[in-house]
Amino acid sequence: MLGGTISRSVQVDLRESWWIGPVEIPTRLVLAPMAGVSVQAFRRQGRRYGAGLVCSEMVSCAGLEHRNERTLGYLRVGRDEHPLAIQIFGSEPGVMADAARMVVAAGADIVDINFGCPVRKVTKTGAGATLLDDPDRASAIVGAVADAVHVPVSVKMRRGLENGSRACLQVGPRLVEAGAATLTLHPRSARQMYTGEADHSLTAELVELVDVPVIASGDVTSRARAQSVLATTGAAAVMVGRGAQGNPWALREIVDGDGAEPSREEVAAELILFIRETVRELGEHRASGFLKKFYGWYLGRGRFPKPFKQEIVQLETTDEVVTRLFAAAPGAASIVEQLEAELPDPIDEILLDSMPISIYGGG
Repeated sequence: MLGGTISRSVQVDLRESWWIGPVEIPTRLVLAPMAGVSVQAFRRQGRRYGAGLVCSEMVSCAGLEHRNERTLGYLRVGRDEHPLAIQIFGSEPGVMADAARMVVAAGADIVDINFGCPVRKVTKTGAGATLLDDPDRASAIVGAVADAVHVPVSVKMRRGLENGSRACLQVGPRLVEAGAATLTLHPRSARQMYTGEADHSLTAELVELVDVPVIASGDVTSRARAQSVLATTGAAAVMVGRGAQGNPWALREIVDGDGAEPSREEVAAELILFIRETVRELGEHRASGFLKKFYGWYLGRGRFPKPFKQEIVQLETTDEVVTRLFAAAPGAASIVEQLEAELPDPIDEILLDSMPISIYGGG
């Protein structure tokens, strides 16, 4: 089915594919781009559990422009991640166009532009949600990016900066006119951050205003909620974020209706694979600190005793964590072996920082 409008009288098949321009998305579930979360291991896991589209965390166009090593490290793309959106943020059309060319060279199937981040260190630069109050600049950015790349451009936005704002309904159609092939709406204000409820009546209004697929983001935590949001808004897909942190089984429940709780061995195995893959991506030093929040996410929800979680967080190296997890769930070993056997060879990955300098537009 092309486009984004779905009959509101029928239950939506979340396993049905849909399209963003020429890119086919195999399910109607999108895994959100989340800063400090959406590393490659997270994206790969999301694909395995039913996400049709996965997204990188937002990448600073300034970091790309200045060849920041850490920023370039975000652009590690494996063949099992496609279709993949790489999200960029910034406030200058020309710089954003250059960043878009880079992420396409790194393997992005879709360039996603962040007009939704409410965090001060992003908005104070004139990027993120701030651009909803500057529709001319927002449109210029989308136009510059769309002209710069041959892949579809998507935009993720909030309802506006202030509570009650309807800026998204004024800005959204202009962004489509400028070249956006899809819009994602998280209908909270930037001021709300993640408090209160997402107002999906705005999502339904946006769907009626534009002729591209709309992705509904916010408060989608179950299959029933996903079905309800899709049916009442006419959105093409739902985006899941925080509900999938340390809990890929939530994605399976949304897509397939399989609400079975994972065994202790399955939880330990997924966490061990996640740890190993994150260390491979970030290195031990960065990964050991980065992973600590994930330990609580995976081992919580009554899956492991609280003292065990506290013990794991205190361990200094990831090897110690893995050893302790195997001791707590010996049956995880065979599951990890199977999961690792299914991973593609790292030699197939595209690493942006190993590409010739010519892809950066000269210099």
